[in-house]
Amino acid sequence: MPAAVESAFDVAFWFSDMALNENEYLQPQKLHRLMFLAQAYYAVAYSGCRLMPAVFVAEEFGPIEPTIYKAFAKGRPEVDVDLIVPEDVESFLRSIWRRFGHHSTERLTRITNETEAYREASRRGLRAEIGHASMRRSFAGAQDAPALDQVLKPKVLRSQTGSPVAVRSWVPGNRPRGGI
Repeated sequence: MPAAVESAFDVAFWFSDMALNENEYLQPQKLHRLMFLAQAYYAVAYSGCRLMPAVFVAEEFGPIEPTIYKAFAKGRPEVDVDLIVPEDVESFLRSIWRRFGHHSTERLTRITNETEAYREASRRGLRAEIGHASMRRSFAGAQDAPALDQVLKPKVLRSQTGSPVAVRSWVPGNRPRGGI
């Protein structure tokens, strides 16, 4: 199944622009932690699908996406990307930003480095790949990180009678709770 966006740059630029819009400096390490969290939670929320075509590796201070790391080494790179992501991805990224964007880099590093996915990769050595399935497993039953329902708040709309109704995007293969 293809990733939700074309490249990791789409997500990196989205987080960079969000920080800029909120007049916040986004440290490179914080950007990588947010991207890692976004990829992992997306896999949990959407039955293993990838948010972005990216590979994360274990570095001394935490997980990074090496292509983004190199490209952003001297600031925001001149890369031709579509700065508008699909609406469902935008909503998802806003949830990640709302939940984690205010945390310090150190706090996000603690969250990511305490996952089994990161620990497993770092035991293999620096720059060892952190598997996508391992990321999903680490956050699906996360004890050291917030649960999915604490990260992705359901969209609440009103029914024709005015009652609040929780709305989520449909994900193929997932059956509604209590459904057939």
